[in-house]
Amino acid sequence: MSGPLYVPVLPTKPHAAGALRGLWPEVRAAIRPLWNLPPLPGTNPEKLAAVVGRYVDPVSAVSRHGGWIDAPFGEEARTADLAEALSPYCEFGVLRPVTGPERTQEWQAAAVETARRCLRGLGVRVQVTWEWDGRLGAAVRGLLDGAGPEVPVDLLLDMGTVLDDRPDAGKEALRALDALTPLTVWRSVTLLGGGFPHVGADMLEEEACEVSRAEWRMWHEVRAAGRPYAPLLGYGDYGVQPPAALERAPDPERRGGPPWGVLRYTTDSSYVAVRTATRGPDRIAVNRAAARRITELPEFRGTRAGPGEAWLTDCANGPLSVGKGVGGPQEWLRAGNLQHMTVVARSLPGD
Repeated sequence: MSGPLYVPVLPTKPHAAGALRGLWPEVRAAIRPLWNLPPLPGTNPEKLAAVVGRYVDPVSAVSRHGGWIDAPFGEEARTADLAEALSPYCEFGVLRPVTGPERTQEWQAAAVETARRCLRGLGVRVQVTWEWDGRLGAAVRGLLDGAGPEVPVDLLLDMGTVLDDRPDAGKEALRALDALTPLTVWRSVTLLGGGFPHVGADMLEEEACEVSRAEWRMWHEVRAAGRPYAPLLGYGDYGVQPPAALERAPDPERRGGPPWGVLRYTTDSSYVAVRTATRGPDRIAVNRAAARRITELPEFRGTRAGPGEAWLTDCANGPLSVGKGVGGPQEWLRAGNLQHMTVVARSLPGD
């Protein structure tokens, strides 16, 4: 499997690590995740390294082919502590540090220093949440000047949430790329966007909903524009979660959750979400019916397509008298990302 790089933006959570671990080897080899540490407000500075380790150790272990580690929600007051906690995963592991033009000078300097020590380069994450701001170009140029020519750099252009309400996202991405790609010889350039919507109970009144993959459409629009960088432009998304899901701080006091959940499936042009039940006497029947609704889609790729489809098929065909195999919120996310990352990696054009 060869072609443009696939960079899923994933949380440093067990379900995401489990999804990457569960991919077939040839699919995993085409993927370089951009791992996002969640906000960690109020963490005791003396315990920060241990807390970071609980999140990053598992994802570092499954990132055999490399990737990036970012802390986009870090507090300015703890930049040095966070950078110190993350640096071993770059110096002694396979992950690369990340910074960006909107980060503090202290964070930029720490990421550059880590990149120099780890010798694997630096990810420059430029976020364009609505329209391209030309001032970002000058800020990126300054960041690159600070890094120097000896540090290999990867451009991660992150468009954030890309739904149908951003019809000009492709044009804004082109404006950004036209400004940023000439600034240096980038080792890789990847266009990121999150197209899976926030799914609330209102969206599932009919038990299921379907929305277009707007970020996939954006990437193809940019590729079709004929720019010199287009053939090598990597693709990135947020898997089967909206970008905002990665911004939520852990809540150790949280108990329970809503009585419903979601099974997710990715077709060539859309995302399908089907309502599930997290509790109740009919939970097994509801969840097996939800899985069947997906396996009966004309676009369902079949059990042999990958481990995500295999799990959905097993769930759909399991007995109503046994709850094993119907999953829960974390298993549904894992299965959703398994099928999603598999189909994306296989859909990217080859050399």
